[in-house]
Amino acid sequence: MSALLHGQEPTSNWVARWSHLLPAGCNVLDLACGHGRHMRHFAALGHPVTGVDRNPDSIATVSTLGETICADIENGLWPLTGRSFGGVVVTNYLWRPLWPYILTSLAAPNGVLIYETFSAGNESVGKPSRPDFLLHPAELLAVCQDLRVVAFEEGFLANPERFVQRIVAVRETSTAQTPPRYPLYR
Repeated sequence: MSALLHGQEPTSNWVARWSHLLPAGCNVLDLACGHGRHMRHFAALGHPVTGVDRNPDSIATVSTLGETICADIENGLWPLTGRSFGGVVVTNYLWRPLWPYILTSLAAPNGVLIYETFSAGNESVGKPSRPDFLLHPAELLAVCQDLRVVAFEEGFLANPERFVQRIVAVRETSTAQTPPRYPLYR
């Protein structure tokens, strides 16, 4: 049995758990989408989806799901200037120079960032192992300091073995005196 390609795995449990926080029908950006596992998930929930990846073969496999953009976001221009999304999803990908672009893209009212990737310690169990591709302790909390953090986890997962950090954060736009309610479980 061949290994699944990036984006063909089942939807991340973290992404599935927090999908309910996205505003109904909002546009969702899946950054470094691979073969589109999260594009499929959000499209099935009724969200218009945009996937960005540098691999033209990956982008070709998801072109029927929504908007697709083939772009090298590490070495080229940001392809989404001026665009905003109600949800931004990033899994198993880290390129720190993109943080300002990711956060600016999350400008839709009550937009939700769902982020999950490898963290320090992963070098002890496999790849990625380069520090450039591993989050520092609590790094996602620092990056999301201007957002409302709804959930954060950092630690070890066993199957497959990996060290991860993950966050769900909301760009709040409400000025109501009653605090927003973010249900922790669906």
